[in-house]
Amino acid sequence: MDFSQEEKEYFMTQALLEAEKSLAKDEIPIGCVIVKDNHIIGRGHNAREELNQAVMHAEIMAINEANAVEGNWRLLDTTLFVTIEPCIMCSGAIGLARIPHVIYGASNQKFGAAGSLYDILTDKRLNHRVLVETGILADRCAEMMQTFFKKRRDAKKQNQVTDSH
Repeated sequence: MDFSQEEKEYFMTQALLEAEKSLAKDEIPIGCVIVKDNHIIGRGHNAREELNQAVMHAEIMAINEANAVEGNWRLLDTTLFVTIEPCIMCSGAIGLARIPHVIYGASNQKFGAAGSLYDILTDKRLNHRVLVETGILADRCAEMMQTFFKKRRDAKKQNQVTDSH
């Protein structure tokens, strides 16, 4: 599970490509890939709106696919790459799937559960702890989210102006 900087950036770029799938569907642009033996075994992107399922976060989708590929709920010897710090639900799922290593791009100050608001992945009270690394292509990951939410706020303002006339 030792990756070179180039490999980390390659896999995070793959996660960003997943995030673009969400963006194309006007979903919050978060993407995820799960890697084992330098091969991607699971991919995911936010699809809550598309599938009308609250739990359809990028990490959950990638974990489901990796479970199917591996034929096992345990995803030992894998690394999960995700563009934005996992939330509480996804951090719990990562632990339950026994994923030993998480690399995320940008932190999530409002919902992050891997160091920002909570630190579920390294909590010594839990039976599974995860090695967490942050900051890989952080600027690109954060920019995608910031652009998405700025466009959403601008559209909301535009609608308010239109509605008031």
